[in-house]
Amino acid sequence: MNKNFFFTSESVTEGHPDKLADQISDSVLDAIMAKDPMGRVACETAVTTGLALVMGEITTNCYVDVQAVVRNTISEIGYTNADWGIDGKSCGVLVALDEQSQDIAQGVNRAQDAESREEAALNIGAGDQGMMVGYASNETPDFMPAPIYYAHLICRRLAKLRKDQTIPYLRPDGKSQVTVEYKNGKPCRIDAVVLSTQHHPEASHTTITEDCISKVIKPVFPDGMLDKNTKFYVNPTGRFVIGGPHGDSGLTGRKIIVDTYGGMAAHGGGAFSGKDPTKVDRSGAYMGRYIAKNLVAAGISDSLQIQIAYAIGVAKPLSVHVNTHGTGKIALEKIEQLIHEHFDLRPGAIIRNLNLRRPIFRQTAAYGHFGRSDLDLPWEKLDKVETLRKAAGV
Repeated sequence: MNKNFFFTSESVTEGHPDKLADQISDSVLDAIMAKDPMGRVACETAVTTGLALVMGEITTNCYVDVQAVVRNTISEIGYTNADWGIDGKSCGVLVALDEQSQDIAQGVNRAQDAESREEAALNIGAGDQGMMVGYASNETPDFMPAPIYYAHLICRRLAKLRKDQTIPYLRPDGKSQVTVEYKNGKPCRIDAVVLSTQHHPEASHTTITEDCISKVIKPVFPDGMLDKNTKFYVNPTGRFVIGGPHGDSGLTGRKIIVDTYGGMAAHGGGAFSGKDPTKVDRSGAYMGRYIAKNLVAAGISDSLQIQIAYAIGVAKPLSVHVNTHGTGKIALEKIEQLIHEHFDLRPGAIIRNLNLRRPIFRQTAAYGHFGRSDLDLPWEKLDKVETLRKAAGV
């Protein structure tokens, strides 16, 4: 494999229309998890000019005012003016929710015939078939690939400076893109940064460019990563006034690479937002990240990708595949053995061990589900490192 290369990843702000949809779906999920931790939720959202449509399948014994949840989420993100294309106070909200299919539910519930309640909880079947991928790399402090790591930091900083009025003409929609140059497999410099931000119509392109480079982009990077050859592209079209759902419709699950590893790792194809933890699209991917991060932090490899595959209604995974990209310090067979010995991959065990039946999901629906040192997420904990290091003998 060529160890000298350029790699690019993108992130988007919380005001991007697809991310707006993700956050609405996860806000509905959180509202249900707060009242009914055993609720089954598969909530999708579509947004366009002046309208949010919430649809899907939900089975719960609690009542949630979905209209209020949607409006609050839109307003909290910053869409509080109908002139911007959508306003949480006045937009239309359509709710089209039904109960979960019994054909799907029986696959998840099958383990309820187990000998004990605890055994039944641990042996619930996977909520769907599919492949989930976890990844970690030691190239950044949060064990994430450098391109997506810095792209997220730029978007988070852009949102912060918008909300605290440091840059008062900013509006909620925006996106970033970072190209990193790698030498000998390690990130050595930033080759290019793209930042597009929605803005007030009277803000000049010159002012936006100067503010974004000096106040948003440059503070994000460590000394030495930017150099005289780094290229900056701020609002490359010259104008970005019409944005959010007014500029583009948004849909839950359309930013799965932004949500994960920026394209540096494989992706199983399933989105996260709006899904309760019985859906292994979400919980299996979280477990994969937890495993990969702890193995890399233990020094067992410099980077690691794990694929976990499930069948609907079956608790144990069909397969577990590990790839260290040639950076492993011990044999792959030994790494796979460590995974089977120290991590329980049954969906029920994942839910229990990561404590997923609680309202923690809205906060993950923007700026990535992984590498979030700003949040207290159970799949980001490094509580297995010493155990794995000792067992591996590294």
